[in-house]
This record gives sequence, structure tokens and C-alpha cells, in this order.
Amino acid sequence: MKKLVLPMAFVVLAALSGCAHDKARHEVIKGAAPMARDVVSSVDPGLFGQKKFTASNGTVLPYRILAPLNPEPGVRYPLVLQLHGSGGIGTDNLRQLDRLAKSWAMPEIRARYQAYVLVPQFPIRSANYGPPSPDQYAEPSADLIGALELIETFARENPVDGARIYALGFSMGGSAAWLAPTLKPKLFAAIMPVSGIAPGNTSAALLQDLPIWVMHGNADTENPIFADLRLSKLIAQRGGQAISFREYDGLDHQLHADLYPGHWWRDWLFAQHRD
Repeated sequence: MKKLVLPMAFVVLAALSGCAHDKARHEVIKGAAPMARDVVSSVDPGLFGQKKFTASNGTVLPYRILAPLNPEPGVRYPLVLQLHGSGGIGTDNLRQLDRLAKSWAMPEIRARYQAYVLVPQFPIRSANYGPPSPDQYAEPSADLIGALELIETFARENPVDGARIYALGFSMGGSAAWLAPTLKPKLFAAIMPVSGIAPGNTSAALLQDLPIWVMHGNADTENPIFADLRLSKLIAQRGGQAISFREYDGLDHQLHADLYPGHWWRDWLFAQHRD
């Protein structure tokens, strides 16, 4: 897959940031292909432990947990909050294990990235944003608030590195990844929203110093790219230097093929630490 690095990319960056920043950047990826449906079909869901959590607001969340492969006594590990799309809504504690979630359990990935991967299942939507429109933005549900309480509880009760907690997801899960640090600004070290809908402009102040890597296909008609572009531009205009945008030219509402094995983005994610 070839990156487009041409003068137009610099024009796009200028439009995103409003001024020059060392880290804020916008890439346009040509020739984007969707991820194969069977890419992680060999993963046994049984690798993810099954549990249930009841939040203080009454939300009951089934969840799956993938533990570090070879945990060492006294070592604290990163925690990845993996958020599912609307197709995973339910209570069977299974449907939330989408391709992105299962990719963490692929043998080479699990050996390379020692971490807890927590995959809650939402009985209702985790993020709400209505039909596509030019002024679209996402809002959290009560269940997303419950999931953040789950993260804090799990981190207290297990050897989690509190400076390395991350959130990512696709579609509704990408929208929830955007929203999570607006609800808990001091909890996350980085987020990676994929093909989601960004929250409203007032969130920019809460997100401007957080490492964020946004990924979205520009042919997406289900979750159009415009909300992500809007908030990313505003964050950069406010001086945010830790936001990056990876735009997939011609890709519709699908996971992009280079997410797996995806060492490039996983290495970036695990390099982020919260002060």
C-alpha cells in the first residue's frame, strides 16, 4: 500500500492544522483495500476470559478479557479498551469480538504486545449520533460511562500500568473511543478512533493534548469523514500537536487491510505514556 506524499498532502496538512506543528499531520493513503473477512478466523474466542460488571449507575456489562501471554510477577502491563461497532450490541458476550478485537489474540501479535485487552459488550449503543449530516457529532450513552468505571475498577484490581491505558474501536466503537477521554480526561494515554463520528467542538479543549490517531475512509457514507475532519482541524488549530489523521482514499465504511498485523499503529499506541 503506497502513501501519497505530494504537495497536495501539505495543503491538506495546512488545512488541518492552521499553522505548522511538529507532530500534527495528515496522510492520504492511496489504493486502500478493505480487511479480509477471514483474516482472524483462526482465533478461538475462548482465549478471551468471560466476565460481567455492574457499574454504579446500574449498567450491566458483559466483557471479555485477554491477559498478557506470559505475565511476570511485579510487572504492570498496558490496558487496551477495545470498543465494538453497532453489530456487537447485545448480551451474549460474544458478538463484540470483532476482527479488530480478535487480532490481539493472533499468536504473533499477542507475543509481541504484552497487555490486557478488555472488550466490553454494550446492551445499547455506546455512542449516539443519528443519521449522516454535515453537522453530525457523537454523544455518549450511560453504558459508555459504565465501561469507563469498569476500566478503573479492573486497573485497581490487576497489575495494570495506569500510565498506559488506551482506547480504540471501529465505527460506533471509534465514536466511543473519541468520547471516552472527554468523560475521563486523565484516564487515557492515547486513543485511535477508526471510521467513527467525533464529538462536538467543545470537546477540543479536553482532547488537544492527548495523542490521537484518527483513521477514516473518505468514501464512507455510513459514518462520513467530515465530523472527524472537523474536530481534528479544531484540535490542531488550538495548538494540539499530538493529533494525526490517516485518510484512506476511496475506502468506504470498512476496516482497512493494513490494520492487521498493524505493527505500525500498535507500536505507536504502546509508545504513548500519560504523565
